[in-house]
Amino acid sequence: MKTLLLALFTAFVLSVSPVDANAQPVDIQDILATHEATIVKSSRLTVEPAIVALRDSGLPEAQMVLEAWQGKNLWQLEADKRFVTAKITPTKTYAIFDVISGEALGEVEKDAINQIKPNSGVRGLIGAALVRFQLMDPDIEKRRDALVAIGRDSTAYHLPAIRGAIDGETDPAIKVEKIRLERLLAVQYESDVQLRVAAIKSLKGDLGVDARAALNPILQTSLLAVLGEPIGNVARTLKVDTDIRPNEAYALLIEENLALPIPTHKEIRAALEENIVDGFVAGVPTYTLDTDVAREAAYSTLAEQGLVAPLISTAAQRASIAAHIYYEIYTEPNAEVTTAARETLDAIEVKVGISQAVDLTLDGLSLASIYFLAAIGLAITFGVMGVINMAHGEFIMMGAYTGYVVQQIVPNYTLSLIIALPAAFLVTFAAGVAMERLVIRWLYNRPLETLLATFGISVALQQLAKNIFGTQARPLTSPAWLDGALSINDVVSISYIRIAIFVLALIFLMLFLFIMKKTRVGLEVRAVTQNPRMASSMGINPDRINMLTFGLGSGIAGIAGVAIGLFAKVTSEIGNDYIVQSFMTVVVGGVGNIWGTLAGALMIGGLQKSIEWFNPSNTLAAQTYMIIFIIIFIQFRPKGIIALKGRAAGD
Repeated sequence: MKTLLLALFTAFVLSVSPVDANAQPVDIQDILATHEATIVKSSRLTVEPAIVALRDSGLPEAQMVLEAWQGKNLWQLEADKRFVTAKITPTKTYAIFDVISGEALGEVEKDAINQIKPNSGVRGLIGAALVRFQLMDPDIEKRRDALVAIGRDSTAYHLPAIRGAIDGETDPAIKVEKIRLERLLAVQYESDVQLRVAAIKSLKGDLGVDARAALNPILQTSLLAVLGEPIGNVARTLKVDTDIRPNEAYALLIEENLALPIPTHKEIRAALEENIVDGFVAGVPTYTLDTDVAREAAYSTLAEQGLVAPLISTAAQRASIAAHIYYEIYTEPNAEVTTAARETLDAIEVKVGISQAVDLTLDGLSLASIYFLAAIGLAITFGVMGVINMAHGEFIMMGAYTGYVVQQIVPNYTLSLIIALPAAFLVTFAAGVAMERLVIRWLYNRPLETLLATFGISVALQQLAKNIFGTQARPLTSPAWLDGALSINDVVSISYIRIAIFVLALIFLMLFLFIMKKTRVGLEVRAVTQNPRMASSMGINPDRINMLTFGLGSGIAGIAGVAIGLFAKVTSEIGNDYIVQSFMTVVVGGVGNIWGTLAGALMIGGLQKSIEWFNPSNTLAAQTYMIIFIIIFIQFRPKGIIALKGRAAGD
């Protein structure tokens, strides 16, 4: 009995309870039937509720229906108004299929079925709705591709889709990307002012180019003039002669119909020609109208008669200009939004400036490491031995070609690089020893003859390289692990090759210091450098030390050639690009001192990159200014940054 009463009471409550008008249909056909009118007409202005209902239904088949609708493969049966997919048959009838399962439902005649034909606008809305499903796809690559596609071409309809796809994201990296993309879209399309301002402020630490691209349109302005007080979201008020020229101000007044246009000389002549009567214009003989002053006077008479537009005097123009206020107004009407965008962009610009300074420093260090590698061998031959070796660049070239030959024999780029470095050292060491034994040993303390002899050897080596390898640039390919760049943010990045060269330069600095400070050979080199006669009396063979020192400097130049060849074109002239900078590095730093060479490389590399930053399109001008600066620097410090006493210093 109690059970029966409970059942009757439940039935009564359900019968009198209001029906939830917003309750979601549990079937795709119910959703389609609910929005049948808007789906059939497919108007961009009215179809959005139907698309949103399908998108937010939570039904797995919603994606299939939207794709069929977008692809113009959604049809409606005339008989029962059901939605199906269809395909024409060879007999010109239509095979129809269930819109969800794809089950064949038979064939109908053409007049029994109507195709839903969405226009391009409706298809765009459907495409935006489909993004929700792409963003939640189980395949991580498809989700990532969807994010890239939205970032490349976004619309306001993508904002709710990206918001709905954030909470369900399982991959932490992609979730971060979704949150950032949601902020960018909110900056552009959010209608709620507070949410939009919050999204704008959240980008203060974002150095991405797309963040600035989203913020910049908010601060777009247009130039206006007004007779009274400016109205709207005013960016700034302009002063005539300071912010805007008088002729520009008057042109703006004409554009906004606030002042009368000024007739041009051509228009004045045309107006006079139209008002010629029996050889006179406004009572003035035409033959007297041979000057601008006479024509303007006749034109003014016509204007007084109301026959032409009035001629505006300079005084009238100035008065009209002075009577108006000129200002820039934001395209965005909400001042809170523009203020937030301005503050955010200012904060971003500060961080961009800091990042650019860091990037410039890294570029300077990278270039300095290249110059140091190229000059460290010259620091030994020129700084320590006092030999002006104009063929030093060709030892760099020989090292680069050695690396190329090794790669032809050993196809593995990592292994070939490991082999090429010592091979280049041995080849150029042997070439340096041969050059010292055959030529340089006979020319010590004769700098002019040494310069001419080594210059001749330089030309001969270049021609020999052309005969062997040809004039075409040869590739010296870096290993795959050196491809790409280390990117800290969208502003700061440095290639892995430059990092490797920087590390190589540090290794050679430490190796050179070890040899010079901790080995017998280094002790003998320092002894010969400071006092060759005393070193000879102590049993040191200066002739042998000179040979080994010159060979060591040449060998290091060969290793530098392998490093430089990884990012530069390997040709017979590759050494010419670094010989001048190498000499400047040694001279500016201080001859005969490895620390001076390092200081010189840092100074020249940083200076060149700084000058290039001001004029990035003209590297030749940067090098010219750098040379001028160095010439001036040497006038005040002729011995360089760190001077060395001894034979190399001229003591």
